[in-house]
Amino acid sequence: MSRKILITGGAGFIGSAVVRYVIESTEDTVINVDKLTYAGNLESLASIEKSDRYCFVEADICDFTMMNRVFSEHQPDIIMHLAAESHVDRSIDGPAEFIQTNIVGTSVLLECARALFNGLSSERQQNFRFHHISTDEVYGDLEGPEELFTETTPYAPSSPYSASKASSDHLVRAWNRTFGLPIVITNCSNNYGPYHFPEKLVPLVILNALEGKALPIYGKGDQIRDWLYVEDHARALYKVATEGVDGETYNIGGHNEKQNIDVVKTICAILDELVPDHPGSINQYEELITFVADRPGHDLRYAIDASKIQKELGWIPEESFETGIRKTVEWYLTNKTWCQHVQDGSYQRERLGSSLDK
Repeated sequence: MSRKILITGGAGFIGSAVVRYVIESTEDTVINVDKLTYAGNLESLASIEKSDRYCFVEADICDFTMMNRVFSEHQPDIIMHLAAESHVDRSIDGPAEFIQTNIVGTSVLLECARALFNGLSSERQQNFRFHHISTDEVYGDLEGPEELFTETTPYAPSSPYSASKASSDHLVRAWNRTFGLPIVITNCSNNYGPYHFPEKLVPLVILNALEGKALPIYGKGDQIRDWLYVEDHARALYKVATEGVDGETYNIGGHNEKQNIDVVKTICAILDELVPDHPGSINQYEELITFVADRPGHDLRYAIDASKIQKELGWIPEESFETGIRKTVEWYLTNKTWCQHVQDGSYQRERLGSSLDK
């Protein structure tokens, strides 16, 4: 059975991986709704943009009139809501945009989904889902080395970003309980992989190292994260969207806890092997590591218990950290045009130019 899936934020890092997965691995149709902020890059969808099962709509999820029109026109069976402001440092510098997009935008989508759902036949209602994609950061951080986040861990967000995502999670659950809107929620650990915007740790380290620039590490670099390869995440999200139980939450993790400093050193070692012609006067990329002041409210450790999604839906990650991070470094080395367009901003200028021509 083929479905119509409306994906918000489908030009972003995780969203584009989901769009590519759905088009390349299923018979479903995708309606990609993205505002194309700095993190939205249509070049990440070049491999599938000509598919007759793919449609792109440039729109702001906070625009109720536009969103209602999109929902009415396309009549999706599933909404996968990934559109969000997601960079913690940016949320510290300017929280208001995070509140607007992550909280208000989610409420707009929930109301549009509710109106659509109420007008469906009982048969279509049975297969309808609003899938809200969230983060493990809503749980705060962990104290003991053996503790893990479960689906019932109390929320304790530390940053404006994680607080805004926690708020949107609560809204989604409220629309399920109050209005009967069928929903599923997923909370994931740190993603990495191809097409990642270079302000995030992994691509920043790769690209800075290749240029001989400093590799900035917060504090001592002892923050622990569970690292999830983005294509594994895309498979998990599709499985939850199509097979998840109404009202349930599923944690998605990579089973790969690593300190940030060890992630950086691993990347440096791979680059030493693959690009031995070091820039400047350094002999190893590790020499570029620079420790900087920690950011406010920085959580120390995240770790996901992903046993529920494995037991109930049969999903496990295919990539270990070692295989996934090597694939990631190799991708950046072989996709320098994509990287250059992001670094010099031309990916946005080209989009703006084409918009003006319409």
